[in-house]
Amino acid sequence: MLVTASYGAALTVAVVIALISGDLGPLWWLTLFTTVTEGVAATGQNVLLLVVAGLFWAWGTWQILRGPLAGPPQQDRNTLWLRVALYVAASTTWLVHIAPSLVWAVASVLDTAAMWVVVLLFMRVLGGDRQYMRGAGVLGYGGFTVIGVLDLVGWPVPGWVELICGVAVLAWTVLVLRAQGYDDRWGTATVAYGIAALVAPIFLILAALPFPDETSAVEALGVVSSVLIMIWLANSAHDLAAPRHQPAAPAPLEA
Repeated sequence: MLVTASYGAALTVAVVIALISGDLGPLWWLTLFTTVTEGVAATGQNVLLLVVAGLFWAWGTWQILRGPLAGPPQQDRNTLWLRVALYVAASTTWLVHIAPSLVWAVASVLDTAAMWVVVLLFMRVLGGDRQYMRGAGVLGYGGFTVIGVLDLVGWPVPGWVELICGVAVLAWTVLVLRAQGYDDRWGTATVAYGIAALVAPIFLILAALPFPDETSAVEALGVVSSVLIMIWLANSAHDLAAPRHQPAAPAPLEA
């Protein structure tokens, strides 16, 4: 609560500065974590976009830092490690946003590597024969990790390889959300955040069409999708701290 309130207060001050003096610097830094793009004016449109991004950061901070709603019960090792991996993955997703351009590639590799670990631990916790899910996750996040490392050493990768990895990540996410929906360890809100994170990019692309990239804060719209992903990851970990009151319903067979 203290962190969220402090961020909200700083955001309010930055908005007032932008409206009174026309200086977008503080508001831009608080929401996009970079220096303001040259030539961007403090128009009502730009201030609104940045405020939306700031509100999502505030809500995401609250959801992530509030911790589990129940006290931690006795957990098996796989569940405990999955919770840790989910928290780490949420943190690395945030790190990608705040990392300077010089180290952004390294942060991106850390993020995909953390998600690759999440994939492997999810399989152990969910149980059952889920070969399609495991294959999609390993191919997607493992592939992006390798691509990131190759990019660091200057070895370009064809675009079709990234496309395959992206489709694999999408497939894994869909399968995980379906599995969570049939498992009483995860709440409805957590699954809803995951679905929202999955479909948000489509709506954000449509929402960005009216804004010219060169003269607006359209980058702020990308914050929405990232925050939803972080909330889904963190809430997935939070929910695992609650005791199970009944056995999980069997998941349907994967197509």
